[in-house]
Amino acid sequence: MSRRFPLLLLLAVAACDDSGYEQRSREELVDFADVSAETAQGVMHEMEPRFPDAAEGRAERLDRGGAEGGRERYATVAENRFMDVRQAPLSTFAIDVDAASYSNVRRFLTDGTLPPADAVRIEELVNYFDYDYPDPAGPEPFSITTEVSAAPWNPRNRLVHVGLQGRRMSTERLPPSNLVFLVDVSGSMDSPEKLPLVQESLRMLTDRLRRQDRVAIVLYAGEAGVALPSTSGADKSAIRRAIDAMYAGGSTNGAGGITTAYETVRRNYVPGGNNRVILATDGDFNVGVSSDAELVKLIERERNDGISLTVLGFGTGNYQDARMEVLADHGNGNYAYVDDIGEARKALVEEMAGTLHTLAKDVKVQVEFDPARVQSYRLIGYENRVLAARDFRNDRKDAGELGAGHSVTALYEVVPRAGADGGELLAVRLRYKAPNGVHSRSLARSVPNRVTPSARASEDFRFAAAVAEWGMLLRGSAYRGSASYDAVLDRARSARGPDLLGHRAEFVRLVEASRRLGGRGG
Repeated sequence: MSRRFPLLLLLAVAACDDSGYEQRSREELVDFADVSAETAQGVMHEMEPRFPDAAEGRAERLDRGGAEGGRERYATVAENRFMDVRQAPLSTFAIDVDAASYSNVRRFLTDGTLPPADAVRIEELVNYFDYDYPDPAGPEPFSITTEVSAAPWNPRNRLVHVGLQGRRMSTERLPPSNLVFLVDVSGSMDSPEKLPLVQESLRMLTDRLRRQDRVAIVLYAGEAGVALPSTSGADKSAIRRAIDAMYAGGSTNGAGGITTAYETVRRNYVPGGNNRVILATDGDFNVGVSSDAELVKLIERERNDGISLTVLGFGTGNYQDARMEVLADHGNGNYAYVDDIGEARKALVEEMAGTLHTLAKDVKVQVEFDPARVQSYRLIGYENRVLAARDFRNDRKDAGELGAGHSVTALYEVVPRAGADGGELLAVRLRYKAPNGVHSRSLARSVPNRVTPSARASEDFRFAAAVAEWGMLLRGSAYRGSASYDAVLDRARSARGPDLLGHRAEFVRLVEASRRLGGRGG
């Protein structure tokens, strides 16, 4: 039996409608004397009378979902084009460790349909996988690995592979965590692949908590309430009871929940610790502040005080991918799409250190190409992370975060200048800040103009190239050249490596599924 649910879930906690619900004061919301299932149920029942039409709303939601995507929303992706090096020798972007696009694409293919082109963000497909990059040898929080070979879909061009590896850390070495599980319990979460999967995901994370970690739970629907005050990770039974008591119904005041969650984190702030809100939702906010711009302003105020935001998305039909990516990007956090319990295990157990502990923030990459050796170049993916060259040294400009053990991979397709051999092809420069730092630090690496024959390219190079080629086929990219599903499969199968967790084997199965569906570029 497949381990995947037939639908993709958005991690959210649903509550109830706000008509007539009398909101407690902030002090009352966090001053629960008895942490138990009854506590969480009490929050839910006080909201419940506000949603007399929950049953009708549930039927309506089922009607408007389905394979065609219903009200799902994705930001438009305009592919990066080739840039003339004599006019634009610098390419600057913020890193992106999110991998939500990959699991979302997997959900579509598992359901027997191709994903919308704008749901395919190639950098997130590539960064879903682990690569065998070395840990940093010096004091820097990450290492830099580079490799150059022929571009498989256009062998006359070169493919430049740049990899960053965050220092790996065991769970025992992580600083104390002050977490708030912010769960959307609105009516839109009332389906088997949404709230129940959220609950199972949070139980898995709870099992990994230590005595020095603390967790609070905030539920929101039409209003927000604290179902569990900040509790030691040693008291797992109390945390599980609050998780088990959740149920869904009502409208969705996401902004109200976010505000209450941040207030709860601040009240229990741990200096030098991991202070973080973990939002589980489908992103379908329909009460209170709901515009992306207003929500971003709210979250940006908090990130400056050292509070990060992790977004876990669940569900289909009304999934608001564009909104959740924006919230995580501006909240100094990360974004994962949870389509089954296996993905929850990957994000919250296998990659727990990277998900919860930031090694470096505002990480920017700037690549300078030598115009004597490069005619033009194209950054593959990262369209919504591109920065102006002047922003590279601007410490006020927000960028991406790198978690413990996380890796980041970027690929450039390069058109070489004829007859220009030897010397330096390009220089890779990075700027980053310490997790609580204000001023950035720099790191640089030059890349020689030396091409590795395709047959001798590393497994990581060949596999990352296969994933990028697959993404271009799914998008119907104008730059896919001679790309084909058969070529992707040949390369991926030969570059699987040890694959202890089976992620690369699963990739092969997804490529086979997209080939059967007659993907856009194949």
